[in-house]
Amino acid sequence: MSDSNANDMPLLSHLIELRSRLLRSVLVIIVIFIGLAFFANELYEWLSKPLKEALPESSTLIAIDVTAPLFAPFKLAFVMAIFIAMPFVLHQAWLFISPGLYKHEKGFAVPLLVSSILLFYAGIAFAYFVIFPIIFGFLSTIGPQDVNYLPDINSVLSIALKLFFAFGLAFEIPIATMLLIWSGLVSHETLSNTRPYTVVGIFVFAMLLTPPDMISQVLLAVPMWILFELGLVFAKAYSPKKTESQTIEDGDENT
Repeated sequence: MSDSNANDMPLLSHLIELRSRLLRSVLVIIVIFIGLAFFANELYEWLSKPLKEALPESSTLIAIDVTAPLFAPFKLAFVMAIFIAMPFVLHQAWLFISPGLYKHEKGFAVPLLVSSILLFYAGIAFAYFVIFPIIFGFLSTIGPQDVNYLPDINSVLSIALKLFFAFGLAFEIPIATMLLIWSGLVSHETLSNTRPYTVVGIFVFAMLLTPPDMISQVLLAVPMWILFELGLVFAKAYSPKKTESQTIEDGDENT
């Protein structure tokens, strides 16, 4: 076997493994989606419940698009399948990258992986149980008195999914902050000193991901700011320190 073929084999094996784990993740998502598809209408009823409770008595949800009653619930079922399959997808990603990590890196990577999943679900729950009633209640009462408020089911789904992703990602801020500091890309002091710029960036991010009203923007930006501060606190308090034994172990693994 030539040297070029020998060098190509590790890359090829990694690509084959990556394809295998991606196919497994896609297969799990499809299986979950098929199961949820039978309850697509019930899922949409659950999603729109906070809005329905905030609607005036004379208002109801409507479908402007001819295909909306079919595709809106199925789109929600597909996104929910991705959310539910996220632990499996991240586990597959972990199995792919973990062989290249040192033992002490694996020690704090596993808790970060678990906490990131829990924080993402916590962000979705926070959006549904806290943010949805506030935003939908605000939007349903702010219009002129002579306007009949009839939200379209596609628009409701679009706003809801955008808020789910926004708050799910926002709740990952402590993990991202700790990883930036622990990896050495930035120091704790640097992030602390750039706090004013970070806060401005948080509000810009919230403005881009939320509906065009100040209420939802503030409701996303303030938790993001708090989570950023928590990330700084935890990164400083629980910074993993590389001991002498770990350094020797790393050297042994590299040889």
